Amino acid sequence: MPHATAPVDPKTMRETATLLLGPDAPEPAPEELETLLLALRGMIENAVPEIEAAAARLPVDDAPRACALACVGEARMRLRLSGETFDQRHIVAKKYARTVRALADHYQFLSCAP
Repeated sequence: MPHATAPVDPKTMRETATLLLGPDAPEPAPEELETLLLALRGMIENAVPEIEAAAARLPVDDAPRACALACVGEARMRLRLSGETFDQRHIVAKKYARTVRALADHYQFLSCAP
């Protein structure tokens, strides 16, 4: 039975990323950091196949296609990151957040989502 995923929501993706990347974003508590890591990871895993499918509909030599696929490759690489300490995991979470923002942009651009 296929696993059902939630629809990609660029607005929620950006809002979640801002919790770590906003100009006045406080350092999260350890429990909050773990929650954010899981949420951001899930957003990346959910958005990647959608963006790949949208990019695949574009011509091979299309610049937005190339940019979106490069972002997907970067996202997959970032999913391999981990950290032992709180500080390392905080850095990983910020990288996830930047990736989530980029994926939200590509999703919105490629699919004309709101």
